[in-house]
Order: sequence, then structure tokens, then C-alpha cells
Amino acid sequence: MKLIFRTIDTDKDKDIIVKFRKDSFVVSFGSEDGFGDENTYLQRMKERVCKFPEGQVIIEKDQEPIGQMELQIRAYEETEIGYVNLFYLIPDYRSKGLGKELVRYAENFFRQFNVSEYHLRVSPDNHRAIRLYTSSGMVKISEENETYPVWRLSKSL
Repeated sequence: MKLIFRTIDTDKDKDIIVKFRKDSFVVSFGSEDGFGDENTYLQRMKERVCKFPEGQVIIEKDQEPIGQMELQIRAYEETEIGYVNLFYLIPDYRSKGLGKELVRYAENFFRQFNVSEYHLRVSPDNHRAIRLYTSSGMVKISEENETYPVWRLSKSL
């Protein structure tokens, strides 16, 4: 299955990225309550697209959007790391092995910045995602609770 990873155009893609991001909250936390304000999200995405264009991508199959990734480089405990803000696939494409392609894309993206590890946070209830991440070599390094309880996972590159 050939997937295309293209940089998000925050004007053209705004409806789809808001829809995908809200659904990611439903999948992870049971509702979209933690999503917040759409305009704030879109402004944050504009800034990330400018800074990391290859890290803010729509995933397409046959010219149809089927997913989204948000990747960046940021500081964690005074070290620069890769960080996954979002791995997302629409329901029809989950549990079909495509997550491995998203992980591979993300790891290649992070290697370009010469970081030695990357992190993401996942809901402890999102068993499907946790299976993907642990089978990809990620390990749980902490439990955090901002708005919702989440596990921070890490992988060395």
C-alpha cells in the first residue's frame, strides 16, 4: 500500500486536521473536551509547519487523506529530543500494519536532526497504540498527568 506524506497546508487542510485531531482526543480520552480552541490549534500548526514542514504531514492513500502526523524537535530535561505530538489514522486504516510506516517516517525525520531519542505520550487506555509503540521498541519512562493521565514513552535512535 503506497502512502504519500505531504506537508499540511493549514489553510487548505484546516477542516481535515481539526477533524483528525479531535478524533484523536475521542480515541485517546473518550471525548474531544481536551482539544481546546480550534483557532489556537490552527495557529500552533501554522507555526509548526513553518518550523518543521516535513514533520507536519497529511498521510494520503489514492489522494485521500487517511491520517496525520505532527512531529517536532524540542527540549526535554535540557536535551533536544524528537517529539511526536500526533500519530493518527482514520478508523478504516487502523490495525492494518500502517502504524509501522508512520513510525519509520517519524524516525527518519528525527534522524535528520541528529537527536538521540524521541518521545511521545499516550493514553494508558489506548491499547492499540501502546502495542504499536512497544513493538516498535519504545519503553515507558514515566506517568504524567496534565489534563489527562498519560504515559511518556521513549525510544533511542
